[in-house]
Parts: sequence; structure tokens; C-alpha cells
Amino acid sequence: MKIKLQDHILVPKHEVLSEEEAKELLEALGVSREDLPKIKADDPIAKEIGAKKGDIVRIIRDDEFTGKNVAYRLVV
Repeated sequence: MKIKLQDHILVPKHEVLSEEEAKELLEALGVSREDLPKIKADDPIAKEIGAKKGDIVRIIRDDEFTGKNVAYRLVV
């Protein structure tokens, strides 16, 4: 039986943005894809969610002070 990483309490939610969401994000932030922090395509969580090179991944962490913390990574 294989355990999914995202089912673990310490792993934040990761999701691949659609191309439309990625475009809107980059425009809103005023940056290019290459300006984003990186995550490797062979990272276990990237592999689990099916992220491919060039995709943008949204990472949502629960934070006791702010509620939610959202970060983005470019898959390389």
C-alpha cells in the first residue's frame, strides 16, 4: 500500500496551476516564470501531483497567525 505524501499532516497542500491561472498570477505579480522560486520536477511531491517542467505549483500552508500562507514555485 502506497501512502500519499499530501495525506501527511506536515505536508502542505500542493496543486498545479492551470495555464490561465499561471498567466493571471504572473501578470498580477509583474514577474516572469523564471523569477519564481524553484521546485525540482523529481521532488517527491511534484511527482505525486504530476507537475512537469514549466508548471507553476501553488503551495498552501496553514498558519496559526495568518490563517493561510500561499507560495508559488516554478517546476524545473
